Amino acid sequence: MNKLQKLFKPNSVAVIGASPKALRAGHIVMRNLLQSGFGGAIMPVTPKYKTVSGVIAYPSIDALPYTPDIAILCTNVSRNQQLLKELDERGTEFAIVISDDVEHLDLSALSIRVLGPNSLGIILPWQQFNCSFSPVAAKPGKIAFVSQSSSVCTTVLDWANDKNIGFSAFISIGQGQDIDFAELLDYLSMDGKTESILLYVESIKDARRFMSAARAASRNRRILVLKAGCSPEAQALGSPEIDTLDIIYDSAIRRTGMLRVKNTHELFAAVETLTHSVPLRGERLAIVTNGGGPAVMAIDALLERGGKLAVLDDEAIEQLKSSLPANWQGVNPIDLGGDATKERYVRAITTLMNNDCADAILIMHSPSAVSDSTDTANAVIEAIKAHPRHKHFNILSNWSGEQTSRDARLAFTLSGIPTYRTPESAAVAYMHLVEYRRNQKQLMQTPTTAEPLHTASVDSAKNWIKEQLLDKKTVSLDTHQNSPLFEQFGFNILPTWIASEVSEVVHMAENIGYPVAVKLRSPDIPHKSDVHGVALNLRNSQEVSSAAQAILDTAKLSYPQANLQGLLVQGMAKLGSAEELRVSIKVDKVFGPVILIGQGGSDWNIMQDAVAALPPLNMALARYLIVIALKSGKIRLQRNKETFNIDEFSKFLVRISQMAVELPEIQKLDIHPVLVSGSDLSIVDADITLSEYDGDAQQRLAIRPFPAEFVETVTLRDGQPILLRPILPEDEPIHAQFINSVSKEDLYNRFFSDVGEFNHEALANLTQIDYDREMAFVAVAFDDNGPSIIGVSRALITPDNSDAEFAILVRSDLKGKGLGKVLMQKIISYCKIKGTAQMSGMTMPTNRGMLSLAQSLGFELDVQFSDGTADMVLPLN
Repeated sequence: MNKLQKLFKPNSVAVIGASPKALRAGHIVMRNLLQSGFGGAIMPVTPKYKTVSGVIAYPSIDALPYTPDIAILCTNVSRNQQLLKELDERGTEFAIVISDDVEHLDLSALSIRVLGPNSLGIILPWQQFNCSFSPVAAKPGKIAFVSQSSSVCTTVLDWANDKNIGFSAFISIGQGQDIDFAELLDYLSMDGKTESILLYVESIKDARRFMSAARAASRNRRILVLKAGCSPEAQALGSPEIDTLDIIYDSAIRRTGMLRVKNTHELFAAVETLTHSVPLRGERLAIVTNGGGPAVMAIDALLERGGKLAVLDDEAIEQLKSSLPANWQGVNPIDLGGDATKERYVRAITTLMNNDCADAILIMHSPSAVSDSTDTANAVIEAIKAHPRHKHFNILSNWSGEQTSRDARLAFTLSGIPTYRTPESAAVAYMHLVEYRRNQKQLMQTPTTAEPLHTASVDSAKNWIKEQLLDKKTVSLDTHQNSPLFEQFGFNILPTWIASEVSEVVHMAENIGYPVAVKLRSPDIPHKSDVHGVALNLRNSQEVSSAAQAILDTAKLSYPQANLQGLLVQGMAKLGSAEELRVSIKVDKVFGPVILIGQGGSDWNIMQDAVAALPPLNMALARYLIVIALKSGKIRLQRNKETFNIDEFSKFLVRISQMAVELPEIQKLDIHPVLVSGSDLSIVDADITLSEYDGDAQQRLAIRPFPAEFVETVTLRDGQPILLRPILPEDEPIHAQFINSVSKEDLYNRFFSDVGEFNHEALANLTQIDYDREMAFVAVAFDDNGPSIIGVSRALITPDNSDAEFAILVRSDLKGKGLGKVLMQKIISYCKIKGTAQMSGMTMPTNRGMLSLAQSLGFELDVQFSDGTADMVLPLN
């Protein structure tokens, strides 16, 4: 049973601090519970009154006739700790704390689970359970809402009731000291009443748990995130101890396949869009309008967000011309003219639905003396519903105006067609569909592999770092000093020499050959440009001498206390068509190491000039990051766009990611710039800050990387060597070949149904796993045709690590070689190391081979012939 079961399906509730006085929390909660029609026991607890709202009250927790599933504390903050202790001793499973506890509760010795403090409560419309301090109730529906803000909760509820939108669950987590987003996402993603999930997020505390839960949930449910506190000033009001950059949240939300909206207006629009939409086939939008101006506004909003207008084909143009004004230019948007009748609208929309030149249609209408808003809307709705292909398209409407268009918009809402008041909001809403589709696509994208790192290179890099940190806690290194580290990871770094005085600089410049660059060396001056500490394109000894002296003089004058360590001399990189880009690693308190890329420059403002990504990166993720940077203008190609090689820059970012993953001592890395010209990438300047690191290096990462420690080579009974390793996203093609080589009977035993050909999405689910809560080991054999998967063992682990559901599959023609036992022992060993409480699995009673293997490895068997199932359980830790 899910550990939150009683929170979402309670049979009894105690209201601690219940009160008959209006406006008191204990009164409002009692009223909400009674008015919601909850069928379970409602038990007010107060020593002051015999009854509250007509219900017999109890003077204390120990006086309750039986133990409540949930207790809601409507009491002063000073009493919460003691009350929770009493409830815990009584055996109550869940408590909701309404009051704001600034100093936090001590829950370490308690087993009771807590929602809050500063929670508005929980509303479960399908259970007729309103255990909240909310002045507004919620209707039953298919959306779950989880919020850190009580005031946002009431705003959303008020809006939803006006729009006749219902909820499957409405949960205010407040400070989220105990029950937080991750645990709720795990529950809601499996809840039959929930189709979409909305999150209002101010901050995340446990990035690893949040990322894992969000990624798993977004494969099953649509999830929208309204992230507040974008600016440092706003963030400081909510969580002053957390200073995570907003672009890092952007990256995390994209990586998990969720959709971020920017404000409450967008949130409401996105709910409207996603609630009533079919999955988007493509991104081509056709616009039908009776006014050119509003269409232009919609197009501006569309293109600003990276949207695409559909291009009409010849057939569509010919059909449209017969029913449109003679001056129509044959382009999208399709301007029906200010005198457009409802018949003209219907003919245009029908033509588009007969055709495949668009994936979505935005129908716009401005108030007109010729066509009544409501009549036109009803005619359009009728035409759409009657068309046999209407489910092939996402259809959105924008009926502008107020009084004249209100009834029309209501008609669209009631018919399930999203509707918007302004052209811009309609275009933005459409882009929510597009962005959601892109994020989901990224979640399922099959990556290609960059060059793997050699273990010797990683070991060498680690040893080099140990040498740098010898007798030091922290050290900052410049380009000349950190060159050996970059070389271990295969980077090309521009040769750099150090000079301590001007005459030495001139001598080095003569040896290098002109032109050269001269730069200041000082750990106390982070931005050399602040003191004019960089001189470029120096063409002779006189220029070098003058520039070097000027740099030193200015630095001494501006920073008299600074430690000046001399000057760096470099040959000038041949720019030609090269792009100058900036790449950094920053360690965030919540999300761990983060990779940042952008155009850079001396005045680089990370919030405005960079996009972020969480390691580990593969080629697909790196490429997606670059595309986002290009589309958002964070990388603005200055020279020859054709020579910018995205694949080569992707490989570069994958190696940067490998550095971030493998070397926990890197606190900060700043490459400014890397020159990208075709397949040539050269690091010109790079600063690194290293600090001692003690602990599990993987735990600092928001996403668990490939667990290389579980790779091993084993030999089967017949002497065949195989590689046993965790599965990789890149395994999708050979995993498909493996599935095709397994007999239908064996597949039926594994999946309990007849499975056809696995599509890309199904294969992605099998290969792109979250190593933090799932594991799959593949047995890989090698021959002249390359690697092939010959067996797989899996464990899907519950978020609380209490159980691992296992499965095993071996290529049908390779049974009897002992491969099944090898794979089972591998997955058992893994679960023991992870600390999982038990392993469990299910097969068919006729699968004697699997049952015999399980029994030989210590599993307890429960064969139910009547049900056609056989359960296997192995206690571990």
